[in-house]
Amino acid sequence: MHFNTRAIHAGQDPEPLTGAVNVPVYQTSTFVQPAVGEHLGYEYARTGNPTRTALQDCLAALENADACVAFASGLAAEDAILRMLSPGDHVLMANDVYGGTWRQISKVHGRFGIEVTAVDLSDLDATKAGMRDSTRYVWAETPSNPLLKILDIAALAEIANAGGAELVVDNTFATPYLQQPLELGADIVVHSTTKYIGGHSDVVGGAVCTDEENAEELRYLQNAVGAVPGPWDSYLTLRGAKTLAVRMDRHCENAQRIAEYLAEHEAVVEVLYPGLPAHPGHELAASQMLAFGGMISFRLRGGEEAARRVAERTELFFLAESLGGVESLIEHPGIMTHASVVGTDLEVPNDLLRLSVGIEHVDDLVADLAQALED
Repeated sequence: MHFNTRAIHAGQDPEPLTGAVNVPVYQTSTFVQPAVGEHLGYEYARTGNPTRTALQDCLAALENADACVAFASGLAAEDAILRMLSPGDHVLMANDVYGGTWRQISKVHGRFGIEVTAVDLSDLDATKAGMRDSTRYVWAETPSNPLLKILDIAALAEIANAGGAELVVDNTFATPYLQQPLELGADIVVHSTTKYIGGHSDVVGGAVCTDEENAEELRYLQNAVGAVPGPWDSYLTLRGAKTLAVRMDRHCENAQRIAEYLAEHEAVVEVLYPGLPAHPGHELAASQMLAFGGMISFRLRGGEEAARRVAERTELFFLAESLGGVESLIEHPGIMTHASVVGTDLEVPNDLLRLSVGIEHVDDLVADLAQALED
C-alpha cells in the first residue's frame, strides 16, 4: 500500500463490536481476566492498551519497521534506547542535535557510565576516526536541529555496523513521509511524535521504530520504566498521523517559498534550508528525501539583538518552542530549545533563528516575515 493509505488504515481496522471507524479511546487502567493468570491480550494499561497498540502498528507501517514502541515523549523514547546500553559503552553523536538529547546523554546517562563524544557526522572520515571498540550507537539527526545539516544515512550505517555499532536516526524533522532511514540501513529510528506526526500542537509523545530484537527489549523497558503514552495521547497522535502526508506537502511547499524569500533579503546573512541549491547537503537530501521539509534556520545581520527583535515582532509566526504543528513558529535556539548546550562544542550561533513553517497561506507568512525584518 502507498504511504497515505497506510497512514489511514494500518492498525486501524473498524472496531469489531460496533463497527466504529475510528479506533476507540480505551480509557481504562485495567482489564478483566476470565481466569487467574489468563487475559484477553491486555491486563494492565501500563503494559498495554489497545489504542496504543493501534498507534504502534500504524507508525511501524509508516517507517517500514518490524515494530514500533510508543512512549510518553520523544525524550522518553530516547531514554529507552539508551537504557539498552551498559556502563562503559560509547555513543558517537552528531555535533548538531536537539539540546535535550545532548543533555540527556551527557548529563543523565553519563552519570551511569555511558560515554559520549560529538563529531561532525557529515565528515565521514571524522566519523570513522571517532569510532571506538566500545561504540554501540552512532546517533544522527538529519536534517539536524537547528543547523539543518544533511547526513548520509547509508554511509553512516555502513560505518556504524562495520564497527559493531547500530545507527540511531532521529527522523523527527523529516518524518517517515519524507525519509525512510531503515530502508537506507539505519537500525533504530526515533521520533518526537509531538511534532509533525501529531501535527497539531496538542499532544506530547515519542516512538521508536526498529527490528523485532530491539523492540522486544524496548517493550520490556516500556513496561518496567513506565514512560507510556495514555490512551487519549495515543488517539490524538494516531489522528494526526492520518493527515501527515497532506500536511507535509504544504509544509514543504511553504518552506521552499519562504527560504527563497529569505535568501534574497538584505537583512539575512545565511539561510539554512536543504531545498536551496546552495545548501551543502542539497544533492544528498534530494537523493534520500522525498522533499526538503518544513524547517528553516537563518542568520541575521546585527547579531543576537537583531535576532531577538525579529523573533518578537512576528505575528503569525508565534514565538514558541516546539515545531511541526499546523501553525508557524519562530524561536531563538541558543536561548530557547538549545540553551542546555551553551558552553559546549554544540553551541549554536547567537544570530540564528529557527522557523517551523506551518500550513497557513504562504503569502501571509512571507508578509509577516517582511514586516518583522523591516529596520
